[in-house]
Amino acid sequence: MTSVWYNDKNLYYIQILKETGMTEYKTTWREKIFYGVGATGLDLSYGMFYSFLSYYLSSVLGLKEGFLLLLTPIARIWDGINDPMMGTIVDNTRTKFGKYRPWIVIGAVCNAVVLWLLFTKFGMSGTGLYIYIGVMYILWGMTNTMADIPYWSMVPSFTSDPKDRNLVSTVARTFSGLGQGIITVATPIILPLLSKGTDEYVTDKGYSASGFSKWAGICAILLVAFSVICVLSTKEKNVVYGEKTKFSFKKIFSVVAHNDQLVVFMIFAMLSNAGWYLTSGTTVYYFSDVLGKPTAQSAFSMVGAIGSVAGLFVIPILSKWLNKKQIYQVSLIATFIGYILMYITGPVLKNTTALSICYIISSTGIASMFVSQTIFLADIVDYGEYKNGERNESITFSMKGFLQKMAYTIQTIFLFGGLAIVNYSDQVNNGRVFNDTTKSAIGLICFGIPAILIAVSFVVFTKKFKLHGELADKVHDHIVGKRNSEKEQ
Repeated sequence: MTSVWYNDKNLYYIQILKETGMTEYKTTWREKIFYGVGATGLDLSYGMFYSFLSYYLSSVLGLKEGFLLLLTPIARIWDGINDPMMGTIVDNTRTKFGKYRPWIVIGAVCNAVVLWLLFTKFGMSGTGLYIYIGVMYILWGMTNTMADIPYWSMVPSFTSDPKDRNLVSTVARTFSGLGQGIITVATPIILPLLSKGTDEYVTDKGYSASGFSKWAGICAILLVAFSVICVLSTKEKNVVYGEKTKFSFKKIFSVVAHNDQLVVFMIFAMLSNAGWYLTSGTTVYYFSDVLGKPTAQSAFSMVGAIGSVAGLFVIPILSKWLNKKQIYQVSLIATFIGYILMYITGPVLKNTTALSICYIISSTGIASMFVSQTIFLADIVDYGEYKNGERNESITFSMKGFLQKMAYTIQTIFLFGGLAIVNYSDQVNNGRVFNDTTKSAIGLICFGIPAILIAVSFVVFTKKFKLHGELADKVHDHIVGKRNSEKEQ
């Protein structure tokens, strides 16, 4: 290789890549699939928390909306400390089993235990129940972070090849969607079966606290099993170990502040994710309290699963003609159109069949959106090294978990704020007879507000996100050239 030093290190690394002709490692399908299995386990817990916890707390346990509105911001304040702290811990990890895999298992076991505890009230009531739920709620976020950050941070460690990395992310998101699908489709069917024979309070839809506890226990066992399978079947091939650093807010703020594309990502992803969380968290209210057909939610979710599968093929197909930015824009547009049609066919026209068909459109866009976000984050890690000379993988990916929890906070504000305005809890305690105002509010929260959030997210993304096209190519060539240079030394 010609020994030439360029004033621009980026050009130097690109020249190394061209002259050595060194190739990049590509993952096998076995690795991709078993890595994805881990996502299924994580999303069983995720789905229970984000799609059914709100209903469990407000409609089954009868907790006041004001408590839930207060609890979520408190939890998010702690997450603002805990998530980047966990990212720093993972970045500093050095074991013979790898940098990420040990934490995936540890986090999965802890999160599984807390998930079951969160949905098990042990006969408590009154102030004791409120305190217990508050503690478990915060612990769920902490333990989820322990598994989620190292899991998604592993994506760049498999390969630096853009196409292979995209495929790894797509497969992982496919299995992630499977986990969500299991929860949304199976829960309305399984809960009444698990609630039979209990002496405790059972809602008119057949849901009980003991039913939720049993179902959460099953999901917890599967979470651990799938995480172990994932860890035993994958290897970290492309891990970059930097110098060990101590956790400090100054470091976290520095990583975020000096990576402009990370800041932009956090804003547009938080808005779009909040829209999706509103739908996933309010659907159970819509089908149970507005339509009075809780089992219809399973059919609705199953139809949405078809769109989710279709969405996973959007990126490979459209990538032949469009770049990453354009594909993401198409995904958001499809999601927005789907939401508008769902609001018209559902709350306005009250046509459940048409509502489900329209859900295919939005779920296709959402699935593609989530895959793109994972790809963007892996690229943002590389961009941080390209721009600032530091990767900070786990800290960067911890922002994904934090923004998702902030998106859930937005969901909570709209959901419980809206329910409080229409006095939902009073109607629950008075025979579960809901007036037209309450039903209209639930429909708006479920399908109307998400469309607005998606539209705002589209504007932010289109105007501010630059990591695509020529810049993305420069970043990739820089990283690969740098790795090959390091191997030769």
